[in-house]
Amino acid sequence: MADLSSQWYFSLSALASTPSESPRSRELYDRARGIEFLFRLGSSLALPTSAMCTAATWFHRFYMRYSMNDFHRQDVAATCIFLATKTEECGRKLRDVARVCQAKIHNTDVNNIPPDGKEVEQCQAAILLTEEVLLEAICFDFVVENPHSHLVDIFDAASTDDLVQEYAWSISHDSYRTPLCVFFPPKIIAAACYVLAQRIHDGPNSPSLDARISAAAPSMSLPTPPTHKPPSPDATRFAIEHFQLTENELSSVAVVLTILLDFYNAQAVDTYPYISSIVSVTPPTSSFSDRLYAPFSMMAQISSSEMTTQEPVESRTPNSSHGGRTPAMGT
Repeated sequence: MADLSSQWYFSLSALASTPSESPRSRELYDRARGIEFLFRLGSSLALPTSAMCTAATWFHRFYMRYSMNDFHRQDVAATCIFLATKTEECGRKLRDVARVCQAKIHNTDVNNIPPDGKEVEQCQAAILLTEEVLLEAICFDFVVENPHSHLVDIFDAASTDDLVQEYAWSISHDSYRTPLCVFFPPKIIAAACYVLAQRIHDGPNSPSLDARISAAAPSMSLPTPPTHKPPSPDATRFAIEHFQLTENELSSVAVVLTILLDFYNAQAVDTYPYISSIVSVTPPTSSFSDRLYAPFSMMAQISSSEMTTQEPVESRTPNSSHGGRTPAMGT
């Protein structure tokens, strides 16, 4: 029987043919902003990580089938959160989601948003309208796996430094600010996050990413008795061996690492000094060499010049009817 989850994995070339009409760098910037809004909304509603990751996955799946020009990212983010509160058994009232959503939009405390205000009513209506399209876009497929569950398996199987765990967990969160979840399985993303976390923790004089994800550890080339598997020389290859990744999967891990580092390099280090240790990491040798991200500071200036005021909710979503256009699937 075919793996039903495979319908959600696209080839990277699909980024050039999504329904959105914006340049690729602009779409990726807006996706990242949408996920940032989604995470802020989920955190304010005190949702578990699993619910926010599920919502983020649906967000990216939605925009593989519908245009960002037709459905505002904030409405889609709020809708994904609301649906996730139902499927992940952490229910929140629609009005509460709408109030927190408006509080985030207006950058104010939720207590300043009247429960029966016009904007809250409009936000609720927008969420319910968008939910109909979202359910169709995700084909009522509510089962979503996330990289965090695989990271927990690694943490349980290895004596991992707490700081490495913290790094890996944060990078896994950041992976949703990219559309990696619609291109690669969670296991591949988790392995990349863990390897990158180890490399950051170990410092610039430690083995490179290429060495950490190579098909064979150096000692594997030495003659050994057929009944003995030589151990890795250190813990830097633990994730690779834990998941027993094939060469094709290792190639995918290299691509994920390349895209993650591209994303981090697009951030302003002076604004986010904590990423300085990440952007100094040399990307691995990868079959994917395209630069996907333009500097976010530049994209923010472009965005500000295009829209200086917040659009009213009623004028945003949706501008199109059902029937999204889906790019070609990965093979």
